[in-house]
Order: sequence, then structure tokens, then C-alpha cells
Amino acid sequence: MVDSSISHRNHSNLNQRIAHRVRELRTAAGLSLEALASSAGVSRSMISVIERGESSPTAVVLEKLATGLGVTLAALFEPSQVAAAPVARLQAQPQWRDPESGYIRRNVTPGGSDWPTQIVEVRFPAGARVAYETAGRRVRVDQQVWVLEGAIDVAVGSDRFQLQSGDCLAFVLDRPVAFHNRARRPARYAVVVTSRPDIRG
Repeated sequence: MVDSSISHRNHSNLNQRIAHRVRELRTAAGLSLEALASSAGVSRSMISVIERGESSPTAVVLEKLATGLGVTLAALFEPSQVAAAPVARLQAQPQWRDPESGYIRRNVTPGGSDWPTQIVEVRFPAGARVAYETAGRRVRVDQQVWVLEGAIDVAVGSDRFQLQSGDCLAFVLDRPVAFHNRARRPARYAVVVTSRPDIRG
């Protein structure tokens, strides 16, 4: 089992990784701070602070930036310029705690390669809630949420789903999505994200 505690040092290092990735992806996309601020709905000053590694952004803010950059949230936690490897060892998989909801996410998929599918493990505290104002990206993103322990409520747009251990929900990531753990004990679930050209035209 993965220790859910994350040291201040590790959290700081991951904030620096996020800072570099946001700046790297923004530059690669040819976006100015103003352009990303406009497309993501995040202030220019906030993006600047994040890119300097001087902020601990929430999952909601990072999701907005990912949407504005046309990538998945998991892409913001990937290390840059690392050699592709077929195995991601447990101790090397980046963990990050959302400062607002307290949920912990762990990127499971090996980094260093442009895998179309990414796997993330989430540990969701009792009573936690997080709502993403997700919008469509330049590619179609399919997402599956597989509950491994406990129970969670998931809202996808106007649709509501109550998921128990073992249940799996699949949907296209093109509408607001909210997660809520109403139970008195933590939940754990896997998120499988697949990016592909938008076949809907």
C-alpha cells in the first residue's frame, strides 16, 4: 500500500515540476500568458506565480490550465525530458495532494513517452468534494472511473451516478465533472484517461 503522507519537500519538488510543465506546454503551444489566461479562465498573475513555482495550485485550477493547454490533467505531473521506460516503479510514481480537497493523486503510467492512455490512482478523503469546470479540448478525451474501495458520487454534466466498490463509469470529458465522497471513510479509485482525435467532428 502507498503511504498517503506526502512530505513538504516532495510536495515542493512536485510544484516545481508542475511549474516547469505548464511553462513548457504553454511555450510549445505558442501561447502567451495572456492567451493562456483567456483560454483557461485563470488570471495572468496566477499563471505567472504557478510557473515560478511559488504557488500550490488546486486541482480545479490545474484542470483549467490543462483544458486551456489542450492536455489532460495527468500531463501536468509528468517529468520533462526523461527517457521512455516500460515500467514505472512505485517509488518513482509522482504523488500530489490537492490543497483544497485533500485528495491524493498518483500518476501510475510510465513517463517519457506519448502514451494515449494514462492511469491515475486517487485516494479521496471522507467528505471530500471537487468540481471541475471541464470544457472540450482539441482532442477527444475519454475517461473511466473504477472504484477500488469505498463509494463516491460522480456528476457528469446533469447526469448523476452513485458508484460502489467495483463499479466503473465511462464518459467523454467534455462537460463539468464533480466528485463527492459522502461516506465516513476514504475512497480509492482509478482513473483511466484516453486521448484521441475527436471523431465527432
